[in-house]
Amino acid sequence: MEIVEAKVSLPNSFLAAIKVREDELDLFIRRLLAVELYRERKLSLGKAAEVAGLRNKWEMLMLLNEKGVPVDYTAEDAKMDLKTLKEALGR
Repeated sequence: MEIVEAKVSLPNSFLAAIKVREDELDLFIRRLLAVELYRERKLSLGKAAEVAGLRNKWEMLMLLNEKGVPVDYTAEDAKMDLKTLKEALGR
């Protein structure tokens, strides 16, 4: 994934209000952005996971669940993921 850097200026009080350390701010904002863009249907589940810095769609599903975001993950999606996993494992 090609990276674009964006600078955001925030008051120091912002960190205290959201209870995030400065060294965690990048990941916090990326996850917030990924969740919101997924909610707005601007990112797929896989792309949202990538933006959020997560290892896979399952972790993104858990993050979305924590944030109360409804997920459009159908039984057909699960079948396709299972097929892909089996192929990757050579089964």
